[in-house]
Amino acid sequence: MSTPEEYFIAQAPISAHAFNADRKEVCLSLNSNEAQILRKQGHEWKIVETLSEHDKVITSIDWAPNSNRIVTASQDRNAYVWSQATDPLTGQLVWKPTLVLLRINRAATYVRWSPNEDKFAVASGARAIAICSFDPESDWWVSKQLKKPIRSTVLSVDWHPNNVLLAAGSADAKARVFSAYIKDVDKRPQPSVWGEKLPFNTLCGEYSSPNGGWVHSVGFSPSGDVLAFASHDSSISIVYPGSNVIFNIKQATLPYVSLCWTSEDALVAAGHDCQPVLFQGSEAGWRAVGSLDDTTAPKSSGVGRASPVGRLNSAAFNTFRNADMRGQTAAPGLPGAGSSSEAELPTVHQNTILSVRPYEGTPYQVTRVSTSGVDGKLVIWNVAAAAGGGLAGRMEALRV
Repeated sequence: MSTPEEYFIAQAPISAHAFNADRKEVCLSLNSNEAQILRKQGHEWKIVETLSEHDKVITSIDWAPNSNRIVTASQDRNAYVWSQATDPLTGQLVWKPTLVLLRINRAATYVRWSPNEDKFAVASGARAIAICSFDPESDWWVSKQLKKPIRSTVLSVDWHPNNVLLAAGSADAKARVFSAYIKDVDKRPQPSVWGEKLPFNTLCGEYSSPNGGWVHSVGFSPSGDVLAFASHDSSISIVYPGSNVIFNIKQATLPYVSLCWTSEDALVAAGHDCQPVLFQGSEAGWRAVGSLDDTTAPKSSGVGRASPVGRLNSAAFNTFRNADMRGQTAAPGLPGAGSSSEAELPTVHQNTILSVRPYEGTPYQVTRVSTSGVDGKLVIWNVAAAAGGGLAGRMEALRV
């Protein structure tokens, strides 16, 4: 079984990360108002550039693979597009920011480039999503806002392959699909399972969390014909709009906060349970295959620890429960926790995984994914090796 690439970046949470096209550089934020660009040198990542423009914590980062532009969003209610330009004094390439007119009065929470990289979406706490496109006359990025019927903070977004439809998950316990069509930017989209006529702010679908939990993450399948979303009730929901079928996979684990499709019939989700979990299925049914982590293997720091498909148990939940039964005052991974082996989780990540992103392969066959989290680790997992694993752990898939 293959080994995950495990990198300890810093003793601070990684609030967001994004790789460039060739995966030789990564842009991340260590829960601060700065974004750092790191380049891989041997088995380590070295800081080569610091992007300093935001006033508050950067909440999300995305790196466009073709145009090589970085977009950052922050709690300061701003977003910036960073592009490389030649410094007239030194003659070297440096990263320069371009202003984005978001017109929001709350924190920006999430940002993603569209597939064509001609616009991007910024989720916010202002109950709105800013769809931003470039205005060459003013030399800045302007926005149009998706608002109705959003009733709370938008926590995540994801673009449909047609560059027009946008999925959004929010704290009002809803996952929605909107049209983000912008005249003079987009071509008229072809009819799909989500509809035919798609003017801006058309609501193409609205789905509720099974038990009313926040929808932390949403994602379209590679074809765009299936939608998945993760809720705070420890469930993953799979929506087939063409046949009006929804599968709710309920887990006996802590909630997931991020998900990533690896093929048309598989996805990886991770979150508070500190381990990425593989799900597989089709319109006939879905199931949890197992964890990409081996929770029974001894843990080590750095690269080279084996990671076969492990049992789908709730490592973080069990450790916190055991700590409570013993009357410990601090739980593993939190300030005040002891340094003994008893205080360590049996997982590679020692705290919540905040982001899961595709790392290698094509949209229809992602072979490796990257994860980052509160423990300051960046880990690259082999999904292809885990796809053959069997179902482990207790789960329940409901067709509604």
